[in-house]
Amino acid sequence: MSRDWALSRFGPKTVLCAMAAEAEYGPALRARIRPLMTGVGPVEAAAAIGHALAELKAAGDLPDLVISLGSAGSRTLDHARVYRVSHVAYRDMDASVLGFPKGETPFLPGSAVLPLADGPAALPTARLATGASVVSGAGYDALDTDMVDMETYAVVRAAARFGVPVLGLRGVSDGRADLSALSHWTDALAEIDLRLAEALDLLHDHFAPAATEPA
Repeated sequence: MSRDWALSRFGPKTVLCAMAAEAEYGPALRARIRPLMTGVGPVEAAAAIGHALAELKAAGDLPDLVISLGSAGSRTLDHARVYRVSHVAYRDMDASVLGFPKGETPFLPGSAVLPLADGPAALPTARLATGASVVSGAGYDALDTDMVDMETYAVVRAAARFGVPVLGLRGVSDGRADLSALSHWTDALAEIDLRLAEALDLLHDHFAPAATEPA
């Protein structure tokens, strides 16, 4: 069965790169990776990642790492800058009326905030919250996070079923002003494409084997 995505190599590591939408996949990234396009939102992301990793496992070809990359919204972080995700939360989950902490999936302790894989020290880190809604304006008021997206938490949970860690890279595309048109998101994607490509280049050095001292 042919695929329109392919595993990448970063130093000694094999990597499955995952993105949500073609609009985020610009020429700089196209020169470096062939990502799995999951579709937008946590349901599509979980389904796509689960299917891809099951296929790779059956072939004995599970990757060492999944990279979830794309855009994000933030009211406080630098516009068009790329951040490595340190932790991700599930902002839609709320079973608090049944006594569960907000953000925690019932009967899944420790699920409210998940750590992600480490990455290059040169990349600033930020906390991310995933949900099925686009956040704008006052929608940020109730969120204790640095930025928001619609896929990364789902990618982390799906990959965890296969024992594969996830590294998150997100470029801030919007958030300082209210969103009212698609262009308010897409206008920054060309610059984010360049910055994400630069971040991937840093990963090659980060994962490269350490040079050994001559005897």
